Amino acid sequence: MDAIELRGVRRSFEINGSLLIALDSLDLRVASHEIVAIVGPNGCGKSTLLRVCSGLLAPDLGSVLAFGDSVTGVAERVGLVFQEPRLLPWRDVLGNVAFPLELAGMSRPEREARAREALALTGLEGFEAALPDQLSGGMAQRAALARALAPEPDVLLLDEPFSALDAMTRERLDAELLELWGRTGKTIVLVTHSISEAVFVSDRVLVMSPRPGRIVAQVAVPADRPRRPADREGAVVRGAAEQVRSVLGSGETSVDIEVAA
Repeated sequence: MDAIELRGVRRSFEINGSLLIALDSLDLRVASHEIVAIVGPNGCGKSTLLRVCSGLLAPDLGSVLAFGDSVTGVAERVGLVFQEPRLLPWRDVLGNVAFPLELAGMSRPEREARAREALALTGLEGFEAALPDQLSGGMAQRAALARALAPEPDVLLLDEPFSALDAMTRERLDAELLELWGRTGKTIVLVTHSISEAVFVSDRVLVMSPRPGRIVAQVAVPADRPRRPADREGAVVRGAAEQVRSVLGSGETSVDIEVAA
């Protein structure tokens, strides 16, 4: 069963009395335990797509399913990490990670135990009492990821979570994301502007059209796992990145590419 499926989704917004169509006729399928990256031009609806997948936004038309069930509100089995950490400045790291569990009514001992497990998964053991302004950018993003992991979702939606970080930190967190996937097997959907990041972490890269956004191409990345930072320069990864760049520059309307291993 697919972890996420969108069928004929349309989503629009009213802005200053005008209708802006962000997504139209969008179909998407993401298998359980798969890592899928989504790229596309600015303003094509990538972030809107993730919010529709999570249930934060309802589609105007079409259907959204998570593990075969219709998504009609915030999907319990889906976690979302935003571009900015959005940590509560008055709460320490442990309190921030435990916050969604507190909102869900979980007892304090249970939610703190869950939060500590999520912090261990993201390499933040020992920083439970730190406040957000005491964290580096990379540590703050780890805390945001831990907060999304604490409710134990089956799907992680990542909306450009590392885009504000320096290149070295970003590459390190890409590698840590793959290690996290190796330990948990969660389904991951990553929106990114970085083609090299998209290809390095994913099984498939999906390319969106200019607004109104829809999926117009996919590039499979048959590189072996586990992947290491040095694999960014491997022939398969570089070949897939070139194919993605070619599709983005060509204006193709429907492309399905398999890069030779």
